[in-house]
Amino acid sequence: MKELSFTHIFNPGSSSSAPTLILLHGTGGSEESLLELGRELLPDANFLSPRGKVLEDGMPRFFRRLALGVFDPKEVRAQAKDLADFVTQARTHYNLNKSQFYAVGYSNGANIAAAILLEHPNVFDGAVLFRSLLPLEAKKPSSPTPTPVLILSGEQDFMITRDASEALGAALRETGAEVEQRWQPTGHQLTFSDVLIAKEWLTTQLAAKSKSKSLTTRRLKNKGK
Repeated sequence: MKELSFTHIFNPGSSSSAPTLILLHGTGGSEESLLELGRELLPDANFLSPRGKVLEDGMPRFFRRLALGVFDPKEVRAQAKDLADFVTQARTHYNLNKSQFYAVGYSNGANIAAAILLEHPNVFDGAVLFRSLLPLEAKKPSSPTPTPVLILSGEQDFMITRDASEALGAALRETGAEVEQRWQPTGHQLTFSDVLIAKEWLTTQLAAKSKSKSLTTRRLKNKGK
């Protein structure tokens, strides 16, 4: 079997059909950084946690930046495709074809997840983006993808302006994503409140999808009688 292209950790959950959280760290993080967060959000989930390949002053990232909040669109698109390919391959590699894939990203990890949502909208079934901004200009899709996305932003975030964060929400809505944006009275760091909101949102999303799947199965059975 072909080796996967990112250094990563895969922790299996309660089953291969359980939800899978793609954990994407911020600048200077690693494949271990968000594992505890993942356990807080969905303890029974599968966890797939890659390490960013790009180094900035020795610190791993998922794409380079020209300055604070300034990115090269070509670089972002190339790195987003590389990570999207890795996630797609990992789905088969770890026998997760029946699993729903949710990105959970912080800062740079949230930005690369946002880029994948914009450029490769079928890779994730949903996403939680902590402290994210619009990483590149979105192209209008040929067909909208109603992916559920939660954006958690800090009102005193010195790294991301309110306009930059709201621009991400607007761009994702243009692709058809079902975006909920929540503001926290804090800066760039994560808080306990962030975790509680994200956990409730994920639980609600998964429950709704499970109910929808159950109703569809029931209709098909009744149709066959």
